[in-house]
Amino acid sequence: MTRLRYVVHRLRAPGGCPWDQEQTHETLIPHVLEEAYEVVDAIRSGDPAQICDELGDLLLQPVLHAEIAAGAGTFDLDAVATGLTEKLIRRHPHVFGEAEAATSDAVLTQWDAIKRQEKGSQKEGLLHGVGNGLPALMRAQKLQKKAARVKFDWPDAAPVFGKIREEAAELEEAVAKGETAAVEEELGDLLFSVVNLARKLGIESEAALAAANEKFVRRFHAVEEALVRDGKKLGEASLEEMDAAWDAIKKKA
Repeated sequence: MTRLRYVVHRLRAPGGCPWDQEQTHETLIPHVLEEAYEVVDAIRSGDPAQICDELGDLLLQPVLHAEIAAGAGTFDLDAVATGLTEKLIRRHPHVFGEAEAATSDAVLTQWDAIKRQEKGSQKEGLLHGVGNGLPALMRAQKLQKKAARVKFDWPDAAPVFGKIREEAAELEEAVAKGETAAVEEELGDLLFSVVNLARKLGIESEAALAAANEKFVRRFHAVEEALVRDGKKLGEASLEEMDAAWDAIKKKA
């Protein structure tokens, strides 16, 4: 870590790297997001070497942000690490104190209570600021999890299926009426309900959709290859031909 901090400091220092010197907290936002998603992709690959490499790329982000802040005299990496360490101790009183929390649910409930007390947000509502900045799909699941901790939740997955059917019917009705604003609203409600089902089934909706995306890419590529073998190209083949190729590939994988 000491060597890493030196290298990043050198990159930002006079005579260092022009690109690194130009960066700000704001310009690095897309890089933080990109590196986080690449870590997720590496984890899904199951390749330890790739996970290690991508975690290194992600680690660069807080080190670089801390170097930028140190140059501005606001904070440094030691302040980040110290703050995190104290927070972890403070929010785990069942480990470092006298509190008791025997289950994961109890730990999360305790964590939320301590967090709200720290931030002085007791009057701002349970969902205040939850998931701000997250992609909508991930934020929906996070909001639902938060509400579930105070028992605002379906007892199991069964009633969620009914809710999905209800929302689908309302969406279909809005589409039939041609009400653009209502269509968007009802579509959002349907997506929110599907995320709720994923949560009740113990599935991360973001991960499930990411897997579906990859499956679509894989099968579509196979359709392209099948058409080429038949002497056809995308755009030239009929929808029926592409559907037939898709169905054949779907049966295989």
